[in-house]
Amino acid sequence: MNLKLTQPIAVFDLETTGVNTATDRIVEISIHKVWPNGKSETRTHRVNPGIPIPAKTTAIHGISDADVANEPTFEQLAPNLYIFLNDCDLAGFNSNRFDVPLLVEEFHRTGYDFDVTQKNLIDVQNIFHKMEPRTLVAAYKFYCKKDLTNAHSAEADTLATYEILEAQLAKYTDIKRDAKSLNDFTRMHNAVDLAGRFVRNDERLTVFNFGKHKGKEVAKILKSEPSYYGWMMNGDFSQNTKKVLQNIRNTNK
Repeated sequence: MNLKLTQPIAVFDLETTGVNTATDRIVEISIHKVWPNGKSETRTHRVNPGIPIPAKTTAIHGISDADVANEPTFEQLAPNLYIFLNDCDLAGFNSNRFDVPLLVEEFHRTGYDFDVTQKNLIDVQNIFHKMEPRTLVAAYKFYCKKDLTNAHSAEADTLATYEILEAQLAKYTDIKRDAKSLNDFTRMHNAVDLAGRFVRNDERLTVFNFGKHKGKEVAKILKSEPSYYGWMMNGDFSQNTKKVLQNIRNTNK
C-alpha cells in the first residue's frame, strides 16, 4: 500500500438526484474504508431520497425512482454511516467540491453534525488535474491501464478512484504519502466553507467568492449591509455555508 495512514481513510462516491449540494439528495453511496494496517471494507447502499429523481439524472447514473422505492432513507442509514465514517479522513474524485459538502448536508438533515474541519480531505481529481488533466474514465485508463466499465455506478467509481490514488502515489514519488500532505496538495483554493462561497485572499482575509460582493471582505459587508446576512441565511445555501457565515458575524460583532 502506497498510502501512509495514521488513521482510516474512506474513499467514497455519491450518486444523487442532481448537482446542488444544498438541496439535492443521495440515491447511492459507496464507501471503501482502508485502515492503517491495510485492512479494507467496501459498503454500498442504494438510498430512497424522498424526492423524485429527474429523468435527465437517471439517464446519467441509471438509478430511477422505482429502483430506490423500497430502499432505506438516508435518515435510516445515518447512524451506522456516521459511526463507520467518523474516525476517517475522506477521499474521492471531485469530492471537495461536491461529494463532501452534499454528504455533510445529508447528515445535517438527520440531526448529525458530521464535522469535517479536522479531517484530511483528499481530492483525487485535483491530483490528476495538477499532474495529468483528464476525466475519471481517462484517469483510470492512464494510471491503471484499464477501461472503466459501469461508470456512474457508485461502487465502480469508488473502487476505480482508490485504484487511481494508489497508482498516482506509485507514479509520483515526490508526492508525500500521508493523509495530511495529500489534503494540502489536493486543495485547489483557500476555501473557508465546503462549497467555496467564501475564500481567503492573499491577506488571509475571508472574502466572498460569488455574487455582487465577490472579492470583498465578508465581515465588512455584514456591517455595512446587514440585510445581506439575512438574505443568505434564508437563501438556498448549504447549512455549512450558513454556519460559517454565522461564525464570521458572531466573531466580528
